[in-house]
Amino acid sequence: MKITVLDSYEEISCSAASIITSELEKNKQLMICAATGNSPTRTYEILQQTYRSRPALFSAINIIKLDEWGGIPMDHKGTCESYLQTHLIGPLAIDHSRYISFFSNPENPQVECDRIKNELDKRGPIDICILGLGMNGHIALNEPADSLKPRAHVATLSASSLTHPMISGTQQPSYGLTLGVADIFQSKMILMLISGSKKKEVTRELLSAKITTQFPASLLYLHSNTICLVDKDAYGN
Repeated sequence: MKITVLDSYEEISCSAASIITSELEKNKQLMICAATGNSPTRTYEILQQTYRSRPALFSAINIIKLDEWGGIPMDHKGTCESYLQTHLIGPLAIDHSRYISFFSNPENPQVECDRIKNELDKRGPIDICILGLGMNGHIALNEPADSLKPRAHVATLSASSLTHPMISGTQQPSYGLTLGVADIFQSKMILMLISGSKKKEVTRELLSAKITTQFPASLLYLHSNTICLVDKDAYGN
């Protein structure tokens, strides 16, 4: 894992957007796995700015949703779908044919995960996987456990995940839908964004480089091309 400490959230966002843009210039058909939440929001805003001046650069980009809150309506304001439609899919004019998305309230969650797995098998691998760092060390909704599932699966949500700001004060999801660790590790590049003083303790744990499934983000040390961008507030002293 290559760890770069930058001064601010704005700097890590600019750096992440620059990396993505540079890769798009090499291959307009990139498949990007998109995380949600505060960590990538500014990165997506910068990509929107680039789109407005260079729309052709995004004409063939493909997006796959990293994870989703399960058991709530797709148009609920707290879903990852609502976030991505607002911050990425709509602003970059991503056609539905170039977007792979977990449905948030499927009749059969396991069948939905199998559908995503099959789509990724046909259209993958992921070129750039954008991740945040969960407060308990999770990546996507791969929660701390004695063992982790490799492919897209239905996840039992931890108490920590159920306090996520996206779903705070809203209808609570009853499960998660997420890409698995093997799906993420097949990505050609993993881009992890960490910012804010509230992430200081979990960042310290990541930087200890102790690799364990009880802290899923630590497994990223085993990936050959992980770039971790951290701001000074999260990095601490």
